[in-house]
Amino acid sequence: IFSILDEACMNVGKVTDEVFLQGLDVKLAKHAHFSSRKLSPTDKSLEFDRDFRIRHYAGDVAYSVVGFIDKNKDTLFQDFKRLLYNSSNPVLKGMWPEGKLRITEVTKRPLTAATLFKNSMILLVENLASKEPYYVRCIKPNDVKSPLLFEHERCRHQVEYLGLLENVRVRRAGFAYRQTYPRFLQRYKMISEFTWPNHDLPTDKEAVKKLLQGCRFDHDVAYGKTKVFIRTPRTLFSLEEQRAEMVQRIILFLQKVWRGALARRRYRQMRAALIILQAYRRYKVKSYIREVNRRFKNVQSMKDYGRHVKWPTPPKVLRKFEESLKSIHSRWWAWTLIKGLSPEETVQVRAKVACLEALKGQRADLGLQRGWEGNYLKRDSPDTASSFTLISSMLQRKDKFMRVLFSCNVRKINRFHKTENRAVLITDRHLYKMDPLRQYKPMKSIPLYNVTGMSISSGKDQLVVFHTKDSRDLVVCLQGMVPANESRIGELVGTLLSHFKSEKRKLQVNIASPIQCSMNGRKCTIIVEPKINQSQPDFTKSRSGYILNVPGN
Repeated sequence: IFSILDEACMNVGKVTDEVFLQGLDVKLAKHAHFSSRKLSPTDKSLEFDRDFRIRHYAGDVAYSVVGFIDKNKDTLFQDFKRLLYNSSNPVLKGMWPEGKLRITEVTKRPLTAATLFKNSMILLVENLASKEPYYVRCIKPNDVKSPLLFEHERCRHQVEYLGLLENVRVRRAGFAYRQTYPRFLQRYKMISEFTWPNHDLPTDKEAVKKLLQGCRFDHDVAYGKTKVFIRTPRTLFSLEEQRAEMVQRIILFLQKVWRGALARRRYRQMRAALIILQAYRRYKVKSYIREVNRRFKNVQSMKDYGRHVKWPTPPKVLRKFEESLKSIHSRWWAWTLIKGLSPEETVQVRAKVACLEALKGQRADLGLQRGWEGNYLKRDSPDTASSFTLISSMLQRKDKFMRVLFSCNVRKINRFHKTENRAVLITDRHLYKMDPLRQYKPMKSIPLYNVTGMSISSGKDQLVVFHTKDSRDLVVCLQGMVPANESRIGELVGTLLSHFKSEKRKLQVNIASPIQCSMNGRKCTIIVEPKINQSQPDFTKSRSGYILNVPGN
């Protein structure tokens, strides 16, 4: 109530006694010892917006809130106290010692009457706790303050709730407190290690004696047949203090034990859940593996080696494992297909794989459905095959190459920007440019380690640009194919990629339209344009580079 009163006094604005009572009704509505006319409308002894009642242990007391707010405020401010303290009259100066504080030392508002009352009560209790109390009980004979009226029921009620009869009996015997041994032991047994949690002595009386001896209170107690008697309240207060201290420790110990029990129970539950989860996962994994074994049991005897077999749905934990299984099966399937191939066929398959990886989806006709021969100059020109074979053998003795990767007739730009018929021979060491009209005389040799990349277009033309480190790119258009519409771009790209990969070198393949290149150190652009009635590919000079005219449909 004092806290609510102080809060009302500190509120900003107009605060009345009725507002204070409304605050009590709201905050103490469910309190068992508080009532008002608003909370008890049938109680006619209380006035609306004025009275409230508190149920004390000695009886019910009604209070009027009239003047509570004004009486609680201290209107005597520090400046007035300082004025009186500075008076020349020593009596006035001694009455106001609070005025000696400077204005900078006092910045808070004066304490309210309720706060001063609480502080006084706290000091009183502390003072009483340090003394040996002697109680004086006052009996009110009547409620009308008459010296001639004695109300028996009123006095009996006061004697009963004050416990005077029992107090008198004990005081006559010289003891302030008495209690049966079981109840005393039940309350204070935690003080001694001999009685906590249960004693092993013959009787409760012996246990109480052991407890009090340990506390060194033998001089202040007496032991009856069924009760223990304590002479002074100080001993009882000391027992209560020790009990309060031990109760705090017991509470902490019980909390620790209970929290440990909860943690262990939660751990067992989580452990059980984990075991169940692991068992279920093992079951799902085993079921999946058994199903995979069942479906792929006879794939070796199938025509497609199990390519048509549908994979079972894996559990979530095995999705990456399923990808690995599919990869293993695909590699096994591919190995099964190629294990019967000859070395020449194996080289051809690897070249086709390299071509597919580099050009898939970027160029239509890759020539994957036909066989790749590589050395087409011997096949396409039977009349000059002997000359080409002779020159090829001579170059092999000279440059020590191991095998021919690719050869074909091409159309090329000369230094006068004219188109000429030439042939290219690509070995595992060099790229040769030859003149087919002069018995395949070698005209230029480019080491393969000097080739950095290739550029082709996305159309059906046979344009190829070999990029070199010295920026002297070789621009050719494959021709002389038998049959005429055969595309060899895919074979050329795949063969070179496979060879470079075997030597652990990188070859950059670009698919673009138009194609950028460098000829004799000069940047230029090559554009491919289909042209009707064009019998063979021809290069023409343009402002930005060259135009390759190819036969149109």
